[in-house]
Amino acid sequence: MTMTAGTSISTSVHAPALAESELAPLLQKAAPARPLQQSAVLQGIAMAKVVASHSDDSHDVMVSGSPHAIACRRAASCLLVPAPGDTVMVAGPGGDELYLIAIVAQADARQATLAVEGELTLASRSGGIAVRGAGALDMQSDTAIHTRAPEWNLSAARSQCKVSELEYQGAEVRFSVLVSRFVGRACEVVLDRLHLLTRSSFRLTEEIEQVRAGQIDMQSSSTMRLHAKNTLVTSKELVKVDAEQIHMG
Repeated sequence: MTMTAGTSISTSVHAPALAESELAPLLQKAAPARPLQQSAVLQGIAMAKVVASHSDDSHDVMVSGSPHAIACRRAASCLLVPAPGDTVMVAGPGGDELYLIAIVAQADARQATLAVEGELTLASRSGGIAVRGAGALDMQSDTAIHTRAPEWNLSAARSQCKVSELEYQGAEVRFSVLVSRFVGRACEVVLDRLHLLTRSSFRLTEEIEQVRAGQIDMQSSSTMRLHAKNTLVTSKELVKVDAEQIHMG
C-alpha cells in the first residue's frame, strides 16, 4: 500500500511538467509571426533617406535596415523643407507619430527652402539681422510689404521702380543728381512757393503757354527780346516805355 501510494504521488507530480514540455514546441510554432512595424524598425533616433515628398510636411523615408518606406511628418523645429534623396534624422514612437527632426545632408545643396505653416517672425533682442546672398534677393508677398524704421538707407549702382500708383507724404525731400529726366503725359504741381535757381534754362512749348499772375516782374542784366509774328501789348490804365533810345519801325 505504501509503494502504491508513493507511485501515484510521483505520477501526479511529474505529469504537469511533462505536458508543458510537450506543448512548448507546438505553442512556438502556432504563434503568428509579427509583421515588421515602424515602431519595431525605429528605435529612438535613426538615420534615413527621403524617398518621396507629398508636401512640405509629409514625406516617405527609408530607414537603414528596413525593407519598407516609412511615412513621417516634418517636425516644427525642422524649418528646412526636405527633398527626395536627402539624408535625414527621424524619431518617434512609431505609427502616425514619426517625425523628421533634422536634415543631415542635402542631395542638392544648391537650393533650400525654409517653410512654416503660420506666421513667421525673425527677432533679435540685442543685435541686428543681416540677409546676404551671392545671387539675387527676391521678396514677394500676396498682400503687402511694410517697412518701419527710424532711418532707412538704400545704396545701389542701379535701381528700377515700377509702381502703378505712388503716394508720398513727408516733411522734406532733397535730390542731389547730375542728370534728371522726367517723361510723362501730364504733370500737376500745387505749391505755396516755388524757388528755381539755374545757370541756363531752356523751355519749349509747341502749342499754348499761359501765365496768370497777380504781378509779374521780369529783369535781364543784358538783353530782353520779344519776337513774334503778331505782338500785342495792352493795358487798361498805363503803358510806359522808358529808355535812352527808343526805335520804332
